[in-house]
Amino acid sequence: MADVYEQGELTPLQRHVAFFDRDKDGVIYPSETYEGFRAIGAGVPLSAFSALFINGLLGPKTVPENEKAPALKLPIYVKNIQKGKHGSDSGVYDANGRFVPEKFEEIFKKHAHTRPDALTGKELQELLKANREPKDFKGWLGGFTEWKVLYSLCKDEKGFLHKDTVRAVYDGSLFERLEKERKSEESTNKK
Repeated sequence: MADVYEQGELTPLQRHVAFFDRDKDGVIYPSETYEGFRAIGAGVPLSAFSALFINGLLGPKTVPENEKAPALKLPIYVKNIQKGKHGSDSGVYDANGRFVPEKFEEIFKKHAHTRPDALTGKELQELLKANREPKDFKGWLGGFTEWKVLYSLCKDEKGFLHKDTVRAVYDGSLFERLEKERKSEESTNKK
């Protein structure tokens, strides 16, 4: 499965999840999701919950058609991550996992009332409510969880989730940045 990295350019959605493929074999197991969440500064309970929740929901959707998923291992296949897209989302990723700039800008045009370049917690709630598709409970839960985790990890001291941070989560660069910041902070604290 590591061929996903050898085939050339990853889609933005593939780059988004590739951070969690800690051994770069093209498959993300719950242990790697856990490690990735710990690397970006999430606590043990959130990391453990995220590993089971994310891999449990996405894994089965991403298994290649000609393969059978290993029982209880809950792998997510980076190559097929677009198959794991849920409903009730922002539409910033299209059906193939490509970034849609217009949909990204729409988030802030419609919901960033306090500042044009950031969302408050209340504005984030408005966004989630506006994206809900009728009776799409899994999609509601998926969207709620993704945005709430992002907000809790990345809001500033005034409670703003900045546009450049949201953009970085979509292009796949945020997680690497958070891991570097955390490592830098740890090395500073050891001195």
